[in-house]
Amino acid sequence: MQKLQTLDYVVFLFYFILVSGYGYWIYQRKKSKQASTKDFFLAEGSLTWWAIGASLIASNISAEQMIGMSGNGFSMGLAISTYEWMAAATLIVVGVVFMPIYLKNKIFTMPQFLNQRYNSTVSLIMAVFWLALYILVNLTSILYLGALAVSGISGIDFTVCMIGLAIFAIVITIGGMKVIGFTDVIQVFFLIIGGLATTYLAVTLVSTEYGGLESLTNGLKLMTEKSEDHFHMIFHKGDPHYMALPGLTVLIGGMWIVNLNYWGCNQYITQRALGADLKTAREGILFAAFLKLLMPIIVTLPGIAAYTLYQKGLFQKEMLGADGTLNQDNAYPVLLNLLPMGLKGLSFAALTAAIVASLAGKANSISTIFTLDIFKNYIGKNASEKHLVWIGRVTIVVSMILAIVVSPYMGIDKKGGFQFIQEMTGLLSPGIFASFVMGFFWKRTNSAGALFAIVGGFLIALSLHNNWMPFADWTTVPFLDRMGIVFLICVAVMFILGFILPDEGKGLEIDASMFKVQGIFAFGAVAVIVILIGLYWYFW
Repeated sequence: MQKLQTLDYVVFLFYFILVSGYGYWIYQRKKSKQASTKDFFLAEGSLTWWAIGASLIASNISAEQMIGMSGNGFSMGLAISTYEWMAAATLIVVGVVFMPIYLKNKIFTMPQFLNQRYNSTVSLIMAVFWLALYILVNLTSILYLGALAVSGISGIDFTVCMIGLAIFAIVITIGGMKVIGFTDVIQVFFLIIGGLATTYLAVTLVSTEYGGLESLTNGLKLMTEKSEDHFHMIFHKGDPHYMALPGLTVLIGGMWIVNLNYWGCNQYITQRALGADLKTAREGILFAAFLKLLMPIIVTLPGIAAYTLYQKGLFQKEMLGADGTLNQDNAYPVLLNLLPMGLKGLSFAALTAAIVASLAGKANSISTIFTLDIFKNYIGKNASEKHLVWIGRVTIVVSMILAIVVSPYMGIDKKGGFQFIQEMTGLLSPGIFASFVMGFFWKRTNSAGALFAIVGGFLIALSLHNNWMPFADWTTVPFLDRMGIVFLICVAVMFILGFILPDEGKGLEIDASMFKVQGIFAFGAVAVIVILIGLYWYFW
């Protein structure tokens, strides 16, 4: 397979100059003489609906989707797309319910919410948990998988690729959220165009390899025939992939905890909308929901195409990992190497865009939590706005260095990158989501209950994950179902503690009128739900 050619590097250089130049122009045009933390971390009032929506997707879609989810498409098929399609439904819920609560109560960071609703102890513990999760799981996996793909396509040394991606992300991130938000629009453009080009080539290659014409429709038809088992959304007990996606749990169980926690209680994501008014935030979230409907075409279909071609006898050596066994995460890089000169550069730019945008968004959230929720409250209480922005920039650089150092030791490649992230994040998700949703809607929820949910929920989840808990063999229980069990335990204990302990009187300002929707958002939300029902009905 050929590596990148001169024209590919020219296309990639054009992308790099465009993103960097546009980011610098935005920074110069919008920078204020007086550094402001709200402006740096939230881009307060300066992001449009399309910038918010694009930034949400650019920050979400990264190496774990482009590489990891394509790998899962190779191994288990379309069913892995449930993470994307259920996310579209979740975004509607976040727009209707979560955003009005945050904006009405002037919430700018997730630890700030916990401090305002509970106390500083709960907030500090959760801030530390989030920093550990974002650096040791998310940032490291994005860098590791991204560098693995970039190295495999370009032939550049793996470590050099990691450092290069980190530096590129730092350049974008130190300009603050407004630079990230607007450059993400370009990133998403390259991601979608390049991603669709890769999908088109992969599907048409299926058609030609099976003796047909170079046809997209014929390729899709052949894929559904030759890989029929890869076009079902719901796995039943006994299926080898049931442990990863257990039956109806993806529709009515733990998948909702995964998505609602990620899209509604996650600094990394909500930060994009927290600086806007409710109408703009909702329209941006709706735009993101429609883009999520499109994502499986870009991140899952190529993996299924690679599987269909592999069944035909192609990529037998290329799909092997360093240990000589089949490595599903090689599927997307293998396909990229088949692209013609120039188009490969475009798809390479799309992959890089996904990686860098996600790195930048994650690093900015790490910086926000450390600066505003730890440094400002416990270390530099009298620090000026300018000094806090400087601390934020230093934090970005330090977090990238830490991720580069620890990523090779995280075991990301053992289960596939995407699955690794889901299971590690799932140790914290049930308790975090319980503390948020109970804090939203039940005034008697107290700090003791939140502390149990966050710390106790993590310890229970860890015990189930490692099969330390008695009464059952928990290794036979799918991790999504384990998340549901932990969530229910957390909610039950929070109810008990809410009844037996004094009322702390820290309920949020909430009224029914906050949740009313109308206009474009209402129409678009209905359209998203109808499309989702149709997709699940067709691919059941």
